[in-house]
Amino acid sequence: MFIQTLPLKDEDRMQFLPGRQVMQSGSISFENEEAAKGRSPLAERLFAIPGVAGVELGEDQITITKVAASEKGAMWIQLKPMVLAAIMDHYMTGMPVMNGPVEVPASEANYTEAERKIVDSVKELVEERIRAQIQEDGGDVAFKAYDPEDGTIILEMDSSGLSTPAFGTQIKIENTLKHFVPEVSRVRFERMVDESADDGEDRPGLKTPEAETIKILLETRINPAIAAHGGYINLIDIQKDIAYVEMAGGCQGCGMADATLKQGVEVEIKRAVPAISQVLDVTDHAGGTNPYYTGY
Repeated sequence: MFIQTLPLKDEDRMQFLPGRQVMQSGSISFENEEAAKGRSPLAERLFAIPGVAGVELGEDQITITKVAASEKGAMWIQLKPMVLAAIMDHYMTGMPVMNGPVEVPASEANYTEAERKIVDSVKELVEERIRAQIQEDGGDVAFKAYDPEDGTIILEMDSSGLSTPAFGTQIKIENTLKHFVPEVSRVRFERMVDESADDGEDRPGLKTPEAETIKILLETRINPAIAAHGGYINLIDIQKDIAYVEMAGGCQGCGMADATLKQGVEVEIKRAVPAISQVLDVTDHAGGTNPYYTGY
């Protein structure tokens, strides 16, 4: 399970995207542990973490509000690993997110003329520039909605047949939309089909505790550090005492990729998981054209 994180303008709030459905529709907020008790096993588990002040559950995201620094609250670097672990633990138990049905008022987007122009521009880009390339690679993508409040575009995506990691493809799509439509601040992806069956069945090493530790390390420490250069690293597999990783985005084809791996990434992974003796890069660097900047 790979959980993405998204810092918000409010430094005390952060979104966690588990890559699977959280709520069937709409969202619900809990302002304290008492409000969540008996209603949401997931929210209860999150409130058990010292420093969590609020939990909001959306269709594909979990927004955490922490105790402010002015009130001696923890920093995200301390809190984030515990939140990630709690979310993963919840989904591993198989418990429901909510106990019983949640009534959410139905809403329908009514775009203004300016918002409609943004939607039309995004649809045109998706249909004419992006979708054909995604389909050629074995996937699919389609426009779903636009939230003008925060400039979020919602796309449905089928990444089950892609030859490249879905996360990298999503970054490429987001960069393309932001470049051509400056009003877009974020792109959110929802599943076009159920991809739960494609969960590393042929790579059992990804289901080990060591793999979960490495994924959290990549998410919380390594990828944020190299994101400024447009790069990111995925864990591909663990076999015996060897971790296989793929470097993508700005790291693919970069002349400093080997130094980044050996002097930084491998050292961090070995420190976090002593059982790992070697980290091998399986990236096709010869095919790298710095995709972080190119887009579709």
